[in-house]
Amino acid sequence: MSPRPAPDLDLRREQIVRATRDLAESDGWATVTMRRVASELGVTQPVLYSVFTGRQALIDAVALDGFTAIAVALEAVEPEPMARMRTYLEFAVTQPRVYEAMFSMPSGLAFGAGDGPEPLRRAFAAISAAFPGSDDTRAEVAWATVHGLAALQNSGRQPAARAQTRLELAHQMLTQ
Repeated sequence: MSPRPAPDLDLRREQIVRATRDLAESDGWATVTMRRVASELGVTQPVLYSVFTGRQALIDAVALDGFTAIAVALEAVEPEPMARMRTYLEFAVTQPRVYEAMFSMPSGLAFGAGDGPEPLRRAFAAISAAFPGSDDTRAEVAWATVHGLAALQNSGRQPAARAQTRLELAHQMLTQ
């Protein structure tokens, strides 16, 4: 009998992150456990632990993938404020659990540091390109504003019917 081939860890990681994200999007983060993700994939928990140290590592991996995805989406539109703000809000609304992992859940990721993970720096750079300034303050305020709009809309605390009006007002206030 020949030995088993070594698993492709990058592929395994990608499959685990995808299953985690899909489970969170369909049933919420409360249902995401190592046992449940393993069951969804049809593997044992040690398979997950061979790639991730635990639930927090799974959440952080989904968040990092989310930052990559939002950076790609932002970079795909013109680096002007309204286009980037609209794209950001669309991402947050269409992927609410990924967005939640990125910003609302406890995280082991370094935020607000120039040496944070590349996907965070890339996403921030996409915001900065639309809100340039002598330092990062203008981009930080723009990001905080659009994040606030997204978080309040996703939580149902602001009516979706006025989302466009709020976006236009935020744009006007940030670009005058």
